[in-house]
Amino acid sequence: MTFSSDLLGLFSGSLIGFVLRLIGGGGSVLATPLLVYLVGVQSPHVAIGTGALAVAASAFVNLIGHWRAGNVKWPCALLFAASGIVGASLGSTLGKHFDGQKLLLLFGIVMILIAAQMLRTRSAEGNAAIRLNSETARKLGPPRIGYGFAVGALSGFFGIGGGFLVVPGILAATRMPLIAAIGSSLVSVTLFGATTAANYAFSGLVDWRLAALFLAGGVVGGVVGGRLAVRLSKKKQALSLIFAAVVATVGCYVVYRGILNLIG
Repeated sequence: MTFSSDLLGLFSGSLIGFVLRLIGGGGSVLATPLLVYLVGVQSPHVAIGTGALAVAASAFVNLIGHWRAGNVKWPCALLFAASGIVGASLGSTLGKHFDGQKLLLLFGIVMILIAAQMLRTRSAEGNAAIRLNSETARKLGPPRIGYGFAVGALSGFFGIGGGFLVVPGILAATRMPLIAAIGSSLVSVTLFGATTAANYAFSGLVDWRLAALFLAGGVVGGVVGGRLAVRLSKKKQALSLIFAAVVATVGCYVVYRGILNLIG
């Protein structure tokens, strides 16, 4: 890698860290296009494996900030993530055998559908008092396990951390406030990304040096994104509108690139 590609790697990582801290997802969807089209990684599967590792590490760093701010519902987040790890292991194994461009095209369509759903139910209020304990486990446990497994499988299959899927999944399973769902989602993004990255690393599809550059940039970007997330969480619907807008924009771009690649 050249010095310029190192700088581009740092810049890309900072952008991913900013997005992860702000909306709890989108990092790995951005990571693969950035690695391929901006940094210049030749293999899409190496880009997916490297991006998954970098996003997992960056998500963990940004998770600490949300934890300190009290935005992580740990019992809910851990149950969701635990079932998702099983799904991510299966999904990533299948994903390595599919064409990367077709996977991105399909995921772009899914992102647009998720954005439409978020715009339709964009209230950021939720139930801040929701808890997973011995009394609520029978009612709240099964939805978390089911959603977690499904989201993990899709995340692993597409080779992403899955924040765009995790946040709506947690909201659907718990009805917690959006800012808490975003903070809690980073537990799953970290573990799903690490599971996918381990699967790809086993096949030699991770660029470790580039992943380190992404992480370094992600720490800086996460600080900026975290400050903005706190401000926006105090304004009604602002954070969810930004979440939906980013999902829709990236989704449209991914679909556009996917169609060009298929017809070209």
